[in-house]
Amino acid sequence: MSADNSKKKNKHHNSEKLDAKTYKKELERLQTELAIMQDWIKATGHRMVIVFEGRDAAGKGGMIRRITERVSSRVFRIVALPAPSDREKTQLYVQRYIQHLPAAGEIVLFDRSWYNRLGVERVMGFCSDKEYFQFIGNCTEFEQALVEDGIQVIKYWLTVSNKEQQKRFEARINDPMRQWKLSPMDTEARCRWFDYSRARDAMLDATDSAHAPWHIVRTDNKKRGRLNCISHLLSMVPYENIKREKVKLPDRDQSDQYDDVAALECRNFVPEKY
Repeated sequence: MSADNSKKKNKHHNSEKLDAKTYKKELERLQTELAIMQDWIKATGHRMVIVFEGRDAAGKGGMIRRITERVSSRVFRIVALPAPSDREKTQLYVQRYIQHLPAAGEIVLFDRSWYNRLGVERVMGFCSDKEYFQFIGNCTEFEQALVEDGIQVIKYWLTVSNKEQQKRFEARINDPMRQWKLSPMDTEARCRWFDYSRARDAMLDATDSAHAPWHIVRTDNKKRGRLNCISHLLSMVPYENIKREKVKLPDRDQSDQYDDVAALECRNFVPEKY
């Protein structure tokens, strides 16, 4: 099969719907593996950074939720920083990210990261040309320093088509529970589609390194994208099943028993409307 035909087949496959039963079964299997990986991370003191980047509405938040919903927030830490404060704007650019890097036995998932400078800041004019070119030249060295210190760096770019992004934005506009997801910055990004494409291409050209390569995840079909990404993440970590000692629940000590249920009767309870 030619490369062009392979790409067409993969693109078509990603757009096909995945039945709910298959998705739920596979997601549960992969989340079980993430829990096993978590034990290995804690036991070995492994440190990992996972960067999630992509266009608005590409599914970064949903991807991170599926990775972390069955594991400990003490091991899998999510970092989603707001816009920098006036003070942070005067710091070394990566300074506010460095403080969130993992200690032993931790995985940090960046919902957007230092790559903001090469994406939204570049396109929207929030950084100068000097600041942009300085960081794009230093970015791989920064990540090299992380890797040399023993931190595994995994980078995902979630790619969504023009048609699918428009569909998701329209859904947000019409759904009160999702309207908060649509900011003025998102609508402006919609207008600047090709500016973001060029910024993405320049970023990938400059930072797709051997020590911290980019991995592209198709997310027009969110369910397939999530399964593919989690499966790939698991394949990137040399984890093993850590044997746990079987837990036995002890009997309740009855020596100082009292009616602890009755002790609550005079307290304020939440009205039971349901």
